[in-house]
Amino acid sequence: MSLLLPDSGLLFWMLLSFGIVAFILVKYGFPVIIKMVEERKAYIDNSLNVAIQAHEELANVRAEGEAIVDNARREQVKIMNEAAQTRDMLIKDAKEKAGIEADKLIEDARKQILIEKEDAIRDIRRQVAELSVDIAEKILRGQLAEKDQQMAMIDRLLDEINISKS
Repeated sequence: MSLLLPDSGLLFWMLLSFGIVAFILVKYGFPVIIKMVEERKAYIDNSLNVAIQAHEELANVRAEGEAIVDNARREQVKIMNEAAQTRDMLIKDAKEKAGIEADKLIEDARKQILIEKEDAIRDIRRQVAELSVDIAEKILRGQLAEKDQQMAMIDRLLDEINISKS
């Protein structure tokens, strides 16, 4: 017998045992292996899909975060501009009110000065009138010291009164 050529009985039993093993593997082993491989493939595919979704969600969250930050910055700029406008408006209003108040105070001061000026003029006129009367009284007393002068003055005044009535 040759080592390279097997005996026909051995060949038969080898083929029969190989067939039984192949049948058992095809019937029971391969479906389990294929099932496990398919489950593993499905698990990997599912994991990839979940990873892709997570990546997409992360990208969406980043985009939303950037949009929120951009909106916040725009709101901040808007609020700062509004605050500056409000400040400028308040300053302008305060200046206008101060100007109006200053004009009012100046006008009141002018009126007060005019009133005091008129009072001073009236007072000066009154004093001048009093002085004039005092001076005239002293002059008349000096001139009318004698009875003859007094009578001449009375006659003259009566004549003036009669002339003005006619």
